Parts: sequence; structure tokens; C-alpha cells
Amino acid sequence: MKVQGKTNRGWLLLVILGGAFAWWLAWQAGGFLLRDEPRPSDVILVLAGETDRRPERALELLGKGYGRRVMLDVPNHADFYGFSLMDLAESYVRGAPQAAAITICPIDGLSTRDESKDAERCLTKDGGKSVLIVTSDFHTRRALSIFRREVPGHDYSIAAARDEVQFGVRWWTHRQWAKTCVSEWMRLMWWEMVDRWR
Repeated sequence: MKVQGKTNRGWLLLVILGGAFAWWLAWQAGGFLLRDEPRPSDVILVLAGETDRRPERALELLGKGYGRRVMLDVPNHADFYGFSLMDLAESYVRGAPQAAAITICPIDGLSTRDESKDAERCLTKDGGKSVLIVTSDFHTRRALSIFRREVPGHDYSIAAARDEVQFGVRWWTHRQWAKTCVSEWMRLMWWEMVDRWR
């Protein structure tokens, strides 16, 4: 009888410890996704997407001396209300005060992994050895891991473009933040468990 009681207490302790560990992991989930560690580099590479945040962050870093030039990844065959994204990007660059320091890298890939291969062609042509990647805050850990694995031969660092509507590290406090966190964790796990080994 005493042995049974000790066994039950042991299981209860394991359940409590397991629950506490799961709670701690969930608490840290948003912060784990975020890496914001920019270093001075030859090129500031802006990944495609969130054009209202990422280019702005890149130009801010350019102004602070983190790079000599900015390269914008732009989907080659995408339209936005009848305008090609390439045309819109070219118009954006022409209107920017730092236009002489900005180039466009046409990309065809739909995933970050495919985008890294498209960006590699532009980086090779450009000749930059150190690359500062700018992407959305929740996407920073996965993007850095992908570029280091898929496009070796460059020294990478990463900078986060923040959008408090889309994501925050306290992901459980807003519905959209929770959706973004769960979605990015699924992509990160797919990358770590499947894509990186292909």
C-alpha cells in the first residue's frame, strides 16, 4: 500500500514538473523566435515581404553605418492591384534619398529557402562577403538559419523589422500575435526537422 502511494506521488510530481516545463517553454516561445543582432556588413539584404517595415528598417541601418548598400529582394512575377511589384520597387528606389545605394534582386522562390538561392545569385554578382539580413522580427531565427545553411561562404548577421500589429514576444496577449507565433513555430520546426536535411 505504501509503495502504491509513493508511486502515485512520483507520477504527480512528474506531471507537475512536466507542466511547469511546458508552461516555461510556451512563455519563452515568442522570444526564442526573435534575433536582433545586426553587425556592420558589406550588404544589407532585405527579404521579400512586409514592404511597409523591412525596407524602412534597412535604410535606418544604412544611415547608421551598418552597410554600404541595400539589396531588396523583390518577387519577379507578382502583381499588386495591376502593378508589378518590380515596377513598384523600382519607383520606391527612385524616390528614396539613398537611391544610389539601393539595388533590386529579382526573386522567383516562394519559400525562404528558395529565396536564399535567388538572393545568392545577386550576392555573388555584388561581391559582398558580409551580409546583414533584414526581415520581420518573428522570422529572424529561421531566416538566419536558412541562409547560413543554404548559402554558405558569407558572414551573416540579422536585424529585426518590428510590427506590433503582427507580433510581440508576449504572444499570448493578442490574438494576431498568437497566430503569428504558432505559424512561425510550425515553419521553424518544418525547416529544422525536414527541409534542412534535404
